[in-house]
Amino acid sequence: MDLRRVQRTSGGTFFVCLPKEWASRTGLARSSVVALSETADGRLVIDAKYRAERTPQTVALQPSPLLDREIVSKYLLGYDIIRVEAKDRMSTEDRDCVKQASTRLIGLEIVEEDYSKIVLQCLLEPSAYPPEKILQREHSIASSMHKDAVTAFFENDAHLAKNVMARDNEVNRQYFLLVRILRTVIQNPGLSEKLGIVPIDCLDYRLVASLVEAVGDQSVQVAELAVKLGKAQVAKELMQLLMKLHRVAFESNENALKSLFSRDIILAESVRDERKNALNLYAEIESAVQKHNSEVAPQVLAAASSISHIYDNSLDIADLVMPKTA
Repeated sequence: MDLRRVQRTSGGTFFVCLPKEWASRTGLARSSVVALSETADGRLVIDAKYRAERTPQTVALQPSPLLDREIVSKYLLGYDIIRVEAKDRMSTEDRDCVKQASTRLIGLEIVEEDYSKIVLQCLLEPSAYPPEKILQREHSIASSMHKDAVTAFFENDAHLAKNVMARDNEVNRQYFLLVRILRTVIQNPGLSEKLGIVPIDCLDYRLVASLVEAVGDQSVQVAELAVKLGKAQVAKELMQLLMKLHRVAFESNENALKSLFSRDIILAESVRDERKNALNLYAEIESAVQKHNSEVAPQVLAAASSISHIYDNSLDIADLVMPKTA
């Protein structure tokens, strides 16, 4: 850190000298123009390259058993162009791997392809994707999956259950997009201001996005149990208890996200207030399962466990809610 003393002219203008080394590195000279912008937390950013166009970040990868993971990793790190190049002809398996990876990542398109390489480019404009909107979209999909998964379980609807499982891919796509945008925001103060999000909020958004993605995963587990259940009938008492637990978890999840966006502490606390109710309902289901001792008991208990985890995720989200600042 380089500390400089603020000075003031007789006319009342405040000024501070810029570090000589920094000015030289950035090519500043007498009469050069720099851009000044104030961040949300009151910091002043001096940009000597505000007119310079951003150079696309490029990375080259070679086919490997971990190619899919590497492509996702580079996408999340904010690379604009990902070149996958083989030493000779690219195998069909590697080519399919690259194409499947591109379908999992929003904005990543194949822009060039020949016998030995495939070039992927992310065509997204980060400023067009506010993190809050992406998170709301991710939550909307995961929430509908939760509701439909439980419906499929209650109504022995295997078709609806499989539809829930298929939607999980879109939740993952939204999650990956949000992580990419958040990392870009942290590295670019100007973008942070444009999107109206301070870097410290990126940490909470990343955690919430992960918890919402987990809600989607838990919903898939309930859907898989619905398929496994088939046309088997569940005792009415178990169904009623499971429905009560579902309502607690679903409403808590909705309230947790609403409180996050509105910074409503009272609404967030209402999620915590349901903790005892959720625990009691799960305990009742465990007791009822032992009493009925039917062949579908394992599926009912597993579904209750997944729904309980959805409530736990909602509670974790509610705990991140901060009050509005004056």
